[in-house]
Amino acid sequence: MIAHFDCFAGISGDMTLGAFIDLGVPINWLEDSLKANLLTDFDLTVTAISKMGMAAKKIDVIVKSSAARDYTAIRVMIDRSSLDGAVKDLSLKMFEKLADAESKIHGCRKEHVHFHEVGGVDAIVDIVGTALCVDYLGLKKISASKIPLGNGFVNCSHGKLPVPAPATIEILKYIPVYGTDVPFELVTPTGAAIVSTLAETFGKMPDMLVSKIGYGSGIRDLEKIPNLLRIFFGEPIPKSDIVTMIETSIDDMNPEVYGFLMERLFEDGALDVYLVPVIMKKNRPGTLLQVLCYHNTKESLIRRILTETTTLGVRYFDVERRLLDREAVTIQTDYGPVSAKKVITPGGLFRIVPEYEVCRAIARKKNIPIRTVYEKISQHVENLVK
Repeated sequence: MIAHFDCFAGISGDMTLGAFIDLGVPINWLEDSLKANLLTDFDLTVTAISKMGMAAKKIDVIVKSSAARDYTAIRVMIDRSSLDGAVKDLSLKMFEKLADAESKIHGCRKEHVHFHEVGGVDAIVDIVGTALCVDYLGLKKISASKIPLGNGFVNCSHGKLPVPAPATIEILKYIPVYGTDVPFELVTPTGAAIVSTLAETFGKMPDMLVSKIGYGSGIRDLEKIPNLLRIFFGEPIPKSDIVTMIETSIDDMNPEVYGFLMERLFEDGALDVYLVPVIMKKNRPGTLLQVLCYHNTKESLIRRILTETTTLGVRYFDVERRLLDREAVTIQTDYGPVSAKKVITPGGLFRIVPEYEVCRAIARKKNIPIRTVYEKISQHVENLVK
């Protein structure tokens, strides 16, 4: 499953948890998971509210005891907890973003950064709770919109600071942001740490089949827009992208050159290389060389073709392609562990295809037909699919 964070009114920890609860994460499960594994001196409440006519969930963390902690204390607390490993790792990544920012701003070592606002129980609940929600929903990929920033000033433990707060904008360096005329803090340091850690890309919403939409509320009522975080949740649709096809027709080159040329083209970044027999002018038999590549490798590949072949020129044009999702897997076989590709169809079914080079190496080592290797591995694959 995938998600897209629509941060049209910014993002904070409570907005994130509210949106996840609205998506279907049980509030009781979230609270129990935190209390059983990490903290007990808090309660969670959820309220169904409306912002400019849009229904949303508002999360409040009722803190029973407030204590500032430094980064080392928080890291030890999470490390020693009984949380799942993936939840721990994600939580620590978010807190490390905060520690790195505070360390740079205050000129001290990261391990000694003393948190105030972000070291309290509520921030720990927001960050670790977010990691639990990501795990509960099975999110494999997250993207986000560009991040809006408010203006003005915000009161904190260090005094009155400009918006965006120094820690916030430090975390958001190299992430697409834009200014607004909203005279409030739209993105908190915790919110910045969450979105900068979770999102792989920032910008337009990716192609997806949306199945649920969650709305999490902030604490203020803004004048022009609803103070909400919107999360789109669903499945990816088959990937499509635009690549470049380079081609040329050759009728006067030694055929032995093509094998060497193909090797060099792949070394230069070609996605695929095709050699197609064609009949050219004056009824001469020739070869159509086609090279599929990303745009950023086009020039080096063209240079290779013009240098290594007898052609006088090449053609190139953009082509669209549709891709199935795939991931690298390792399967156990009679030959030992074998690298393979798991290819997922639009309907959610999958097939596992062993890597050719691995099968080739097995066949040569055991001096058996490569067809036999494929057949034996296929038997293991069939058992996995069942």
